[in-house]
Amino acid sequence: MSRSDWEVVIGLEVHAQLNTASKIFSGASTAFGAEANRQASAVDIALPGVLPVLNRGAVERAIRFGLAIGAEVAEKSVFARKNYFYPDLPKGYQISQMDLPVVVGGEITIRVGEGEAAYEKTVRLTRAHLEEDAGKSLHEDFHGMTGIDLNRAGTPLLEIVSEPDMRSAAEAVAYARTLHALVRWIDICDGNMQEGSFRCDANVSVRKKGATEFGTRREIKNLNSFRFLQQAIDFEVQWQIDTLEDGGRIQQATVLFDPDTGETRMMRSKEDAHDYRYFPDPDLLPLMISPDWKARVQAAMPELPVAMKARFMDDWGLSAYDATTLTASKEVADFYQATVSAAGTALAAQLPKLCANWVMGDLAARLNKAELDITDSPVSPAQLAGLVARIADNTISNAIGKKVFEALWNGEGATADEVIDKQGLRQVTDSGAIEAMIDEVLAANQKSVDEFRAGKDKAFNALVGQVMKASKGKASPAQVNELLRKKLGG
Repeated sequence: MSRSDWEVVIGLEVHAQLNTASKIFSGASTAFGAEANRQASAVDIALPGVLPVLNRGAVERAIRFGLAIGAEVAEKSVFARKNYFYPDLPKGYQISQMDLPVVVGGEITIRVGEGEAAYEKTVRLTRAHLEEDAGKSLHEDFHGMTGIDLNRAGTPLLEIVSEPDMRSAAEAVAYARTLHALVRWIDICDGNMQEGSFRCDANVSVRKKGATEFGTRREIKNLNSFRFLQQAIDFEVQWQIDTLEDGGRIQQATVLFDPDTGETRMMRSKEDAHDYRYFPDPDLLPLMISPDWKARVQAAMPELPVAMKARFMDDWGLSAYDATTLTASKEVADFYQATVSAAGTALAAQLPKLCANWVMGDLAARLNKAELDITDSPVSPAQLAGLVARIADNTISNAIGKKVFEALWNGEGATADEVIDKQGLRQVTDSGAIEAMIDEVLAANQKSVDEFRAGKDKAFNALVGQVMKASKGKASPAQVNELLRKKLGG
């Protein structure tokens, strides 16, 4: 039986660490990288006599997320104690939300694949709830023992739970990437996966095509890269299919992914909610969110990617692909908008598209090669705008623009105009001068002239190339094409 006879069912649980300065129930710092156990307060480890106090900033970030995905932000939500034993959870329970979470429902639209095969899909969200993180067990450099660092204990998390709407690892990765971009866009999480700020648990099951009942799921824990998420799901899917086809059965379990082997391995049989013995936390009152509070948060929200994408298409005539690419992250969108704004309005009809081409093309390629984020680009939006404007008004050609861009990147000029003047790059637009160059090229390339007149279009392109070479790339390509055709009678 082939893999095509099976359907994959995937739901993701994502833990987004909220970017508050202090923890969710104490004033201890959330800064990353401190010496072990220097940021674990008495509240975080529940020493006798302490009481938790809810962080208002964490709540506002949860509200922001709920508004961003079109979910219901609950007027009343309740914190519960989730009881289980872990060595990095010294109080023996985690404060979380169970029956009444702060965010209910919502949806996220994802784009899967590239080119003509790409498609959009809407993934429903079940809920998002506030909770505290546990500490961290350290297994290296302790001579066979385990060290416990409680700095993370009490760090505020928003656990975002999807419906099992994804049907491939590619869809799961697209969803995770979109969610990652969104929490950074609305500034509730820094998204640093290496530091554990954004972690995914994938619930994976398979069923025969056409079946309505879900198969038994296994949960892959703590995936902290999109590549690992893809690899872990692909391996787990194939393992489950092979197991079922060999006559075995799937046991509900929690598994870990080993990047070194590319395999998942069982950690423990999976608990259900009733195994945790949830009950309302007696030290915390219900969280009440008024309409006025939601309205204040809504008023401070940035323009969301979906709205910005529509505006780029409606106001600036960008294609759906360009608009989607430019709104993939807030940093790219901000850079692009700043570039268009700095370019001015004299040539408004063509500037937005030209700016988009340069941001997505040469700039993106150069940043990727240098392994730089767009926020660290040596070429500023104002400098790129100046370059694009000179191409738009025919001061330079697009080919010369690449030379100007490299000069700006290398710090060889403060503006595009300075580079153009310093290097003598202004485009030759004098018809007489261009015609003289064309006459010389035609006289020296009679074979290409004959081939063109015999119907070979490539010969024309070769002649254009010779004229551009003669002008050292400075002749206006449009004029060269027009005048050359006239000379050749074509």
